[in-house]
Amino acid sequence: MADAAPGAARTVADIMSRPVITVRPSATVADAATLMREQSVGSVVAVDSDDHPIGILTERDLVRVAAAGADAATAPVSEWMTPDPDTVSSDLLASDAFALLAEYGYRHIPVVEGERLAGIVSMRDLMRIALIQPAEAMAHEVPRGLEGVVVAETSIGDVRGLEGFYHYREHNAVDLARHRPLEDVWRLLVDGSLPATVTEREAFAAEVRPLRQVPPGLLPVLEEVARTGSDFIPLDALRTSISLLASSLDFRPSLDVDEETLRRQALQVCAVVPTLICTLWRLRQGLSPVEPRDDLGYAANYLHMMQGVDPSEEHAAAVEKYLISTIDHGFNASTFTARVITSTGADLGAAVVGAIGALSGPLHGGAPSRALAMLEAIGTADRAEPWLRDAVERGDRLMGFGHRVYKTDDPRSLLLREVADGLGGEKMELARHIESTAVKVLDELKPGRRLYTNVEFYAGIVMDSCGVPPELFTPTFASSRVIGWCAHILEQAADNRLIRPSAHYVGPAPPQPVPAISG
Repeated sequence: MADAAPGAARTVADIMSRPVITVRPSATVADAATLMREQSVGSVVAVDSDDHPIGILTERDLVRVAAAGADAATAPVSEWMTPDPDTVSSDLLASDAFALLAEYGYRHIPVVEGERLAGIVSMRDLMRIALIQPAEAMAHEVPRGLEGVVVAETSIGDVRGLEGFYHYREHNAVDLARHRPLEDVWRLLVDGSLPATVTEREAFAAEVRPLRQVPPGLLPVLEEVARTGSDFIPLDALRTSISLLASSLDFRPSLDVDEETLRRQALQVCAVVPTLICTLWRLRQGLSPVEPRDDLGYAANYLHMMQGVDPSEEHAAAVEKYLISTIDHGFNASTFTARVITSTGADLGAAVVGAIGALSGPLHGGAPSRALAMLEAIGTADRAEPWLRDAVERGDRLMGFGHRVYKTDDPRSLLLREVADGLGGEKMELARHIESTAVKVLDELKPGRRLYTNVEFYAGIVMDSCGVPPELFTPTFASSRVIGWCAHILEQAADNRLIRPSAHYVGPAPPQPVPAISG
């Protein structure tokens, strides 16, 4: 990589990788994969005889090949590459190139001089800049929204978007949802390990289940919260209630409490959130709250407090799989918010309240009910294709499709599709048809940019089938994600540094003289 002159704005030529690993479009996918592995690169560029880039094959395409069951040894690159890829010129400013990466979700863009391939720019090159440039320079070249930028270290979990995989600590999150109860996974995130024996499992359950009770004196206040406002928004009511809870329990700034006290506060907040959700919702419906039961697991108790009857084992198991699958998911907006607030030394309640605020945005936590609403708007299988075609042509977002991180199947969606299949019903049959129709329409109208279903698409089906009302979909998400938030709060507080990024000023050039007021 060439070095730009000190103080000079970096261009693509300064940061691009060269030479580029290239293949002919007639080469096999297996040959291309071998080159990528041997050269430790994330893509190869398909070129013609004049060295013009005519396609690009990336790691995410290799995942598609594997998912489709295609034979990589015989499949030509031309069938799986993205044809006619976007390119940038070598004299383009690096900041503009990375804006393009962020806007379209690319990880690699071929660089051309004239029409000939000259190099390639990737997110990997951005990270190399991060290692050698001061913060002032980084402010010009970090992608909008911090996409792809590492801002902290964590041992809680990670999301591997190209692989379609995510994990909690060292365990596959989907495997945990299939084989362990939620309390086990809760212990894993908070204390660092799964229970190894039944005795350890029962000890953790005995510690957290008594914490499900709403503290004495708070119930009358919850009644007022539940009746406030003409439109009841359960997530907003939960946010207010967590603030009241933290105040009533005298939560102090995290900088002023020891590790064990903060852990105890985290367990209490996580344990009582389902109780608060159900209490607020039932009070708003004019129903009496249902007391939590220590003899029921997390999901069964949640449904019992919500519905006032013992749930079926099938419904409790389905909701529990959903809850486990959504406990943590990398540095998403709400988790990052919780860590930023914790980094100031604020109390745990404040960090959870801030995370709930971030979750209230429809681009983060509100999609399950919107995805279900889309299914209901389509109504029948024969309406699916014209409805979806019209939506895509208008540029509308298809709720339940696409993800900021996953560029292949969302593993949470695959799990919940299985769960929804087991529950059955007409809505599940319609959802399956809409999914396959949407993939076909998107392949036709948006070639090369296939969108996969995300966790919200089947989450709505699962919760609806189990009797959870749509207005409680996002609060239900919060009832599990609070465990992830609190794990991150504990981790941030244990080795804290104030999170204080920089911004790139783009306003009028200062300093300008302060004008005298006229008249």
